[in-house]
Amino acid sequence: MAGGGQWLLLGLAGLVVAAAADGGERSARAAPALFVFGDSLIDSGNNNNLASLAKANYFPYGIDFAAGPTGRFCNGYTIVDELAELLGLPLVPPYSQASTVQEILQGANYASAAAGILDDSGGNFAGRIPFNQQIGNFEATVSQIAAASTGGAAAAAAAAAERVARSIVFVGMGSNDYLNNYLAPNYDTRRRYDANQFAALLAGRLAAQLARLYRAGARKFVVAGVGSMGCIPTVLAQSAAGRCSPEVDALVMPFNANVRAMLDGLNAGGGLAGATFTYLDNFRIFKAILANPAAFGFSVVDRGCCGIGRNGGQITCLPFMPPCADRERYVFWDAYHPTAAVNVIIAREAFHGGADVMAPINVAQLARL
Repeated sequence: MAGGGQWLLLGLAGLVVAAAADGGERSARAAPALFVFGDSLIDSGNNNNLASLAKANYFPYGIDFAAGPTGRFCNGYTIVDELAELLGLPLVPPYSQASTVQEILQGANYASAAAGILDDSGGNFAGRIPFNQQIGNFEATVSQIAAASTGGAAAAAAAAAERVARSIVFVGMGSNDYLNNYLAPNYDTRRRYDANQFAALLAGRLAAQLARLYRAGARKFVVAGVGSMGCIPTVLAQSAAGRCSPEVDALVMPFNANVRAMLDGLNAGGGLAGATFTYLDNFRIFKAILANPAAFGFSVVDRGCCGIGRNGGQITCLPFMPPCADRERYVFWDAYHPTAAVNVIIAREAFHGGADVMAPINVAQLARL
């Protein structure tokens, strides 16, 4: 890395050291709730009871998580687990496992492994909950909160709206629209759209979906771009030499640029009055980690901690297979997903980070609005 990239690296590394020194500085509750939308990077168990090939409710997933395997595609915390703690909230439950309205008053996780912005993304895995359906579940949640509020109908609706408006909404979608749609050989998407056309299609759909969340009452949005995927183990394994694919990263960059521009437009008065949107540049954070892993405490960047074949990326974690012992040193947990250590770094950057990775404001600032 050169120029500004070096300053980003120094800033990120300094933040990690500071967070470790102060124990993470868990705040008093900064928001009443956290509502989460996304895919396997942040799914906490919504796919467990689906007829789906995308499941992680078995060991060694969850080996470093207090409750063991829960459906998280990781050895421990996801990004939104750490973010919940930084907000002073409990870990929010998966929507599919919440049986009472009391369980979702402090938030819910609607994310589903294999889900995409487009309804047909991730179809190779069968059961999943696309973003549109996740939004429908959120709309049902808002109605449940209103129904449980005291007072007349109007007062209950107002109380629910006020609570949801002060809550943080985290949206992390798009990875499967590339890995399990555009790049999948059994989809014809790549023949119908070039990279820029597909990026524009996704950003346009995402804008409409964010507007739907707004109409349901959401006002404080954290929207993550698609992270760097050119060096994930499943991509490395496709090269006999285990090389990264700049072409894969180049595919998602137009999408990230479109999302950033779209959010800037919404903040500048794009028709959703009273809402604030902030962009998490996890692509930039991940590239900084890969450029100098030692600065973040990592030493293994070219294979998954849990997987089979070249780079631990040809077959992902099988039930009860032993993972690597030194998980804190690995950037990648399995063929597709980062380790909990990486997730914690990204979450702390989302919460505390500067405008180079959180624009225009970070989560701590968003919560105070």
